[in-house]
Amino acid sequence: MESKFPLHWPVLTQAALICDQGTNSFEGYQVQVESTPVKGQVEPALRWRVLGLLSTATLLSLTVWFSTNAIAPALEAEKGFSKGDIAWLTIGVQLGFVVGTLIIAATNLADLVNTRALFATSAVLAGIANAALVFAPEGFASALILRILAGVFLGGVYPPGMKIIAGWFRSGRGIAIGVMIAALTLGSGSPHLLSSIFVAQWETTLYISSALAALAGGIVYFLVKDGPYDVPAARFNPRYILDTLRSQPTRLVLFGYLGHMWELYAMWAWIPTFLVAVYGTKSLVGDSLALASLVAFFVFLAGAVGSVAAGYFAERWGRCAVTSWAMAISGGTALFIGFLPLDWGWVIAVVALIWGASVVADSAQFSTGLTELSDESYRGTVLTFQTGLGFLVTIATIRLVPILSDSAGWGVAFAFLAIGPALGIAAMLRLRSLPESRAMAAGRR
Repeated sequence: MESKFPLHWPVLTQAALICDQGTNSFEGYQVQVESTPVKGQVEPALRWRVLGLLSTATLLSLTVWFSTNAIAPALEAEKGFSKGDIAWLTIGVQLGFVVGTLIIAATNLADLVNTRALFATSAVLAGIANAALVFAPEGFASALILRILAGVFLGGVYPPGMKIIAGWFRSGRGIAIGVMIAALTLGSGSPHLLSSIFVAQWETTLYISSALAALAGGIVYFLVKDGPYDVPAARFNPRYILDTLRSQPTRLVLFGYLGHMWELYAMWAWIPTFLVAVYGTKSLVGDSLALASLVAFFVFLAGAVGSVAAGYFAERWGRCAVTSWAMAISGGTALFIGFLPLDWGWVIAVVALIWGASVVADSAQFSTGLTELSDESYRGTVLTFQTGLGFLVTIATIRLVPILSDSAGWGVAFAFLAIGPALGIAAMLRLRSLPESRAMAAGRR
């Protein structure tokens, strides 16, 4: 069977078979692709340099995300916030992020304006909102508003960053976005490292994370360039979100991503509190290097390693397979880590590292798969829409985990998170059975 049709990468037809440039064959189908015009040949060294800069900027800007979780004991002691208040401060960031991303998705903003400028402006504003928490009037309301604003601005950092990467990488995109998610993971966990060092100076943690976010904006605006595969939207098209939902392949990717997000941010938000219950106030060096915060940072560090490794394996084994395996490991770990005796400190540390490595390993592959199955002219729109939906789900689980832990213990609270990975695996295995899955990872399922 032979069919020929022009295809602007990676827009799919019913055959939904993938090629890079020229002609490729899969299972008897031959597809000739008219590749997207590019601005010039991509020098490998240049695109990896851009990836390094953008990943660094992502790491620096995402230090804002969990800054209040890292200093939660100080906020409870000095501002009188309860554990429920701390949960709402984290939920505030998630809620703001949802609002920011959905506004960007509905307006096609990430495709209609320069993506680097959007990233840079958003990173600086997120840093300002984060630092303002030090000077906020007493009371919970002002702190919550500032955290919501920080989330709104972070909506202009993470998804547009993935779009910039996609503009530089065609082959190896899963690895590249995996590296960026690794940077996001390290950035999210770095406040715990800062907190373990500046135990008594919680304001310093906020100041440093805010300054790093501002530096991230400068790096992206002045040092990062637009990629040769970056294609601006031809026109404003708010209906493209509906097209994404109507298409079964992209819908299944979204379902898989929602299952992943059900678990991820609730785990990230509450694993530090669980580790405090395990290690208490133990420190490695005098009053510095609090053990609970240090282990929490290494959990995030393991996630960074897992993201890069998953990108490497997904390019070889397929995105459906790798995401399914990652969710199986993370969901399985969630089922029992909370039931381990609290005096098994080092066993819990090892299990937490495994959970940290697997819980975020699949994240980049969902985003990469969505870019491979969507119209590249609206790549920024679908990425922001995907992340907005995912973070909307996280609001429920972040709030429910402390309620369950108080009423039934950490075992039940964490096991509850395994529901998401189970549903995510079902969605990705269904996608793997469809011919359209050949459009991902050069035909690997």
